[in-house]
Amino acid sequence: MIILRTAEEVWTWRRAAGTAGTAGTVGLVPTMGALHAGHAALVDRAAGENDSVIASIFVNPTQFGPQEDLAAYPRSEAADLALLEARGCTAAFLPTVAEMYPRGDDTRVVPGRVAQRLEGLARPGHFIGVATVVTKLLALATPDRAYFGQKDFQQLRVVQTIVRDLRIPTRIVGCPTVRQQDGLALSSRNAYLTDEERGQAVVLSRSLTVARRAFDAGTTDAAALREIVLNELRGAGLVPDSVSCADPISLTELDGPVTRGVLLLTVRIGRARLIDNALLGLRLEDLDQP
Repeated sequence: MIILRTAEEVWTWRRAAGTAGTAGTVGLVPTMGALHAGHAALVDRAAGENDSVIASIFVNPTQFGPQEDLAAYPRSEAADLALLEARGCTAAFLPTVAEMYPRGDDTRVVPGRVAQRLEGLARPGHFIGVATVVTKLLALATPDRAYFGQKDFQQLRVVQTIVRDLRIPTRIVGCPTVRQQDGLALSSRNAYLTDEERGQAVVLSRSLTVARRAFDAGTTDAAALREIVLNELRGAGLVPDSVSCADPISLTELDGPVTRGVLLLTVRIGRARLIDNALLGLRLEDLDQP
């Protein structure tokens, strides 16, 4: 596996990998490090669909708010590189902040309405940081495909919308959330949980499962589905930051009967702010762009 640290090194590597859209296809897996089995699944998917895979490891400062956990965000470069190499990654890009945001940098990518709801309201500026760094990575690596997990569902939709609107010739591939045996979605921020908090966190996925089963059994009212999730969380002593039943494309809140949608929740447990979601009436592949 080749280690790349600068934009010039990425450009040189990309030219050698082949022109996008022809025989030398490239898959990109953007990460912030602290890699786990969820990231490994993204690399596996990319390796199975492309001739070369490049993964980035970059804790992006522009997507953290002033009171958020940038300094404390877990970092484990040696372990991350070992995981990537073991999964068959071709190249790893590990830039510095100065490399991604050089002196004088003041250009930002401002995403549209899909970024203004949910996490966009709770974390002002977050998706501007996400949109900017992802656009930079796509410009550097010019991948044929880029891979994002379902757990960060709004991020997936924001990136898909950017690529569509800016006419970037990369297919954004959504990959299912990877979970532990008890259902907890894998997340780098799970490292913040104590053993007791880890036990509470299982309720997030359980509440979504109960609501999804109710939907499959005929409960389609959006308010009723939100209430099912809320009741499960409250029963475990958790007060969520938000519970949403939204349109899976626009992320506007739904009312009345739901034919297809997405349940999204955000819960603070100790130091960790955890998110999870479940699709209703559609598959993740239905959101893939050609």
